[in-house]
Amino acid sequence: MYAVRLPGDADEAAFRAAARRCLALRLAPADVAFAEESAPSLFPPLPDTDATAPAVSAPRAYQALLADAIGHSAADRFDLLYDLLWRIVSGARDVVANPADPVVARLSDYARAVRRDIHKMHAFLRFRPREVDGRPVHVAWYEPQHRVLKQAAPFFVDRFAAMDWLIATPAGTAAWSEGRLAFGPPAARPADADDPVLDALWTTYYRTTFDPARLRLAAMRREMPRNFWANMPETREIPAMVATAGRRVAAMKARAPDVPPGFADKIAARASPGPDGPATPLEALRGEVAACRRCPLHGPATQAVCGEGPRDAAIVFVDEQPGDQEDLSGRPFVGPAGQLFDRALAEAGIDRGGVYLTNAVKHFKYEPRGRRRIHGKPDPGEVRACRWWLDRELAALSPRLVVALGGTAAGALAGRAVSVLRERGPARFGARAGFVTVHPSFLLRLPEAARQADEYRAFVADLQAVKAAARAAAA
Repeated sequence: MYAVRLPGDADEAAFRAAARRCLALRLAPADVAFAEESAPSLFPPLPDTDATAPAVSAPRAYQALLADAIGHSAADRFDLLYDLLWRIVSGARDVVANPADPVVARLSDYARAVRRDIHKMHAFLRFRPREVDGRPVHVAWYEPQHRVLKQAAPFFVDRFAAMDWLIATPAGTAAWSEGRLAFGPPAARPADADDPVLDALWTTYYRTTFDPARLRLAAMRREMPRNFWANMPETREIPAMVATAGRRVAAMKARAPDVPPGFADKIAARASPGPDGPATPLEALRGEVAACRRCPLHGPATQAVCGEGPRDAAIVFVDEQPGDQEDLSGRPFVGPAGQLFDRALAEAGIDRGGVYLTNAVKHFKYEPRGRRRIHGKPDPGEVRACRWWLDRELAALSPRLVVALGGTAAGALAGRAVSVLRERGPARFGARAGFVTVHPSFLLRLPEAARQADEYRAFVADLQAVKAAARAAAA
């Protein structure tokens, strides 16, 4: 039996080179014992040889297992990896896909442990500013459970490429300076590893974001094991926060809830009818819509957006819902899609001032993304809740033709799911004459200019057909 000596932090390349030498000597797993260079061994080293190893094409699953498991601290990781490689070279290529194989199972456990340790290092490592040779360097001391420094370091290169930093561990060091990553020998924990100012900031942040109502001790111990606490200043606050969590939750329950910003409530109060009552049923309807609470969309929206146009309009265009600009202004069809719609109306020979514009859903549904509000499609329940207002609005108007812009509007009018591409054109919405066409925002989302131009011409043609249908209904 021969000893194969490898550095403790050997990477994939070092293991492959050693494994190729063993394969070239036709050494089975029972004939070799892999060991770290610092560990004693009674076996002689590999003999020199001019033989070349056979070409090895390992499956991707083995390569992935090697990439992770090699960072484990277990002394038998190299032996297991060579045992599996030997069997693959001997013809059992599918063995790596067998989770019941003892070697594969053990290496898979090692790989999971390494990935978890890398994740913990990314989450729990704390840099502290220092001055080294007259220049600022951010230094961190960390004690991983496995030899994951080389695998974890690229994350910090990507995230902190603009500053010089040094990560010291008992197994080695990683330094990033002048755009170059270098690895060095192990280091001892520095005596001044703490930083009172920065540690106080971390502690304040952690204490502020701690939610006693969501305290789960088992999950906390699992995700933040105590062996990491020594290098995390915020963990010094955990015992006190856990001890007082029950009292804080009780105090939170006893305290009255905060009142959310009442944008819709303020708008509704201003839009309430005066003491003499509204002049027309349509105006009464607008006042009721402004105070609508039939679904949760009224809460985050600025205001309800009612229809706009003449009372005797022959054509009513129904949009899906207000957008960001419509929500802020309180008027329908004023955003980018509305501007495209205006241009198409003009090309079709339809006067916007002579038609009525409204929405199937009266409040803006959105998802906040930073400072932006991203459009969210209304769900069927929200559409049904607003159907009450749409039906009353159309009853007050009695138009000759109702035009649905997009699938949501068509579904609200028809009371069922509507495929715009299949049902595009003349339609019936109950007793009302209707027409189904695409929504203007569909044109804005098309990536290809040629297709956008074709679809725009088709949309203008639809509007021309709407105009002709309205004239025919009046004859």
